[in-house]
Parts: sequence; C-alpha cells; structure tokens
Amino acid sequence: MSGNLTNILTHFVMFIIPMLFAITLHEAAHAYIAKLCGDQTAYLMGRVTFNPIKHIDPLGTIILPVVMFLLQTGFLFGWAKPVPINFNNLKKPRQDMILVAIAGPFANFAMAIIWFILWKFVPNFGFNQMAQYGVALNLMLMVFNLLPIPPLDGSRVISALLPYKATLQYNRLERWGFLIVLLLLFIPFGNSNLLASILIPVINKLLLLIQFIF
Repeated sequence: MSGNLTNILTHFVMFIIPMLFAITLHEAAHAYIAKLCGDQTAYLMGRVTFNPIKHIDPLGTIILPVVMFLLQTGFLFGWAKPVPINFNNLKKPRQDMILVAIAGPFANFAMAIIWFILWKFVPNFGFNQMAQYGVALNLMLMVFNLLPIPPLDGSRVISALLPYKATLQYNRLERWGFLIVLLLLFIPFGNSNLLASILIPVINKLLLLIQFIF
C-alpha cells in the first residue's frame, strides 16, 4: 500500500511540474506578444513572467488537471487566468490579434520540443517520466487551445478573420464555451469521448512530426 502511494505521488510530482510550466509559459507568451504589438495591459499587471502564481487559476490550473490525471482520462487539459488584452491598443488589431492568440500554443509546441530533446538525447537527465509528461501535456494544451470554441485561442484567430458582424455573432458563443467543452468531454465516441477523439489524432500527428525532425 505504501509503495503504491509512493508511486502515485512520484508520478503526480512528475506531472504537476511540467503542467505548471506549460500553462505559465503559455500565458506569459500571450502577454509578451501583446506587449510587442502595442498593448501593455498584461505587462503592467505583471503577466510577462515565469512566476506561476501570477497565472494560476485554481479550477483550470490545479483542480481539473489533477482530477483528470487521477481518473486516468487518457488526456488532460487546463487553463490559467486569462491574460487581459486591450485589442484597441494593438498596432494592427486584426493581424496582431492572431499573433497574440497563437503565441500561447506556439510556446507549448516549443516546450514540447524541449521536453522531447531532454527525454531522448540527455542520458543523465534523470527525469524521463517528467519529460514524457512534458511532451504530452504541451501538445495536449496546444491542440486544445486551438479549438475554435470561444474563448479558446483558436476562436481568436477565427474572430480576426471573420467580417465584423459575423465576429460579433461568433463571439456570443463565449458564454457557452465551457459548457460546449464539457459536452464534448462527456459525449461518448468510440472507446472514449468526442473531445478525446478530436484532440488525440492531432496530438499523435504532432508527436510524429517532432520524432521525424529529431
């Protein structure tokens, strides 16, 4: 019993560290690119930082990922406190909105590559399980956040590409965004659920791409 508990705690620590890094750098990337594009709102609030305390949302950063980990759902996702962006301050609002939106997922992809390199090419790294979690978590967060469901990052890209009136209609879905995600999570599909069936094939393709490159 004691050995089993120790094993669970070890895996939990190996999981929570890359999870905090993944979500923290994701949000810091949004804030940093927004600053470069002319909006200093997040920067002045201290969100261009690697300090996870500045970004943690108790439900999205801790409770939900931990519950999904313990329940062994087969995939994980989460979120941090949204980075405040004043799009009116951006130099080129529509173009810059896309850059700000994809900055977070791009940061996750970069971190997935770093964890992969540590996993595969650093023999004495000593934390292979943590590195594997780091790869999987970052790819999961990248793909999840690119879903076109407001207020996820993918929806910001769609908003920037749509005509103004269509954007207003589309953004009204934001109030239902969390509910839509929950429905996708609980609708059975195949051997899992609809959300997993959408995310996992894309994640596997990205992993194959990283393996091909390195």
